[in-house]
Amino acid sequence: MPVFPESELIISEAGRIYHLDLHPSEIAPIVITVGDPGRVPRVSRHFDRIDVQVQKREFVTHTGWIGNQRLTVISSGIGPDNIDIVLNELDALVNIDFTTRQPREQLRSLDIIRIGTTGGLQSDIPVDSFVVSRFAIGLDNMMHFYQRPPTLPEAELYDDLRDYLQHAGQLPTEPYACEAHRDLVSAVAKKDLYTGITLTCPGFYGPQGRRLRAGSALHPDWLYRLSQFRHKKLAITNLEMESAAIFGLARLLGHRATSCNAIIANRANQTFSTNPKQTVDRLIETLLERIT
Repeated sequence: MPVFPESELIISEAGRIYHLDLHPSEIAPIVITVGDPGRVPRVSRHFDRIDVQVQKREFVTHTGWIGNQRLTVISSGIGPDNIDIVLNELDALVNIDFTTRQPREQLRSLDIIRIGTTGGLQSDIPVDSFVVSRFAIGLDNMMHFYQRPPTLPEAELYDDLRDYLQHAGQLPTEPYACEAHRDLVSAVAKKDLYTGITLTCPGFYGPQGRRLRAGSALHPDWLYRLSQFRHKKLAITNLEMESAAIFGLARLLGHRATSCNAIIANRANQTFSTNPKQTVDRLIETLLERIT
């Protein structure tokens, strides 16, 4: 088995992983990721008890219990580059022996669920509603650095998207398609939440079609064009900055992942939630009830 050198797997003298500052014993089988460090206590306040509270940089982690279920909630910060750190280090915590620096003989699979905020692209999905991602399309380049053969559903989505873009206009980057774990989607979505395809962007302004003083290199209606795309009746429902990277790395490393987002802005209708904090809190309560 490979031995990961000190330059590749950085472990502190206290036996903690480099960026997250966590010990392998401090990660639960279910991991909730949030972008905002301030959202971590808004999740963990629903725990019956909290055993672990760690903060380093933008990475805040609380691990605790709801009944007999142990959970971890961790803030990733914003963007796919941070997801690269969080997903690889979470996997190292559960699947690499920190003493031998080798993969463990028995690998563990985590359930990783993103709780986030998002912008809606469909006029019939109102603000303050919730969307569960069945797929994510990445406009960032993060997964291009990994060898990850696509599943058949991912390849079909990618082919449909490329065919559509030949007529609707090209994007400035090569997109990639990732599928959420179907069982996890079914467990949290039920019939009362919207499901669809999430667009993961590498930025908040130009990459999401916002035009302030810097303008945009893209055609002004490119978001509208993407909102008209359909894959087996699934639409691109929303856009954000993490889901595709989470799905891609999770499957590559043998974990299950999905993304659940509160729509606080509707880009098609140009509307914004009057109480986004309350909406996110409702989403947190809904998902905790379903996963525990």
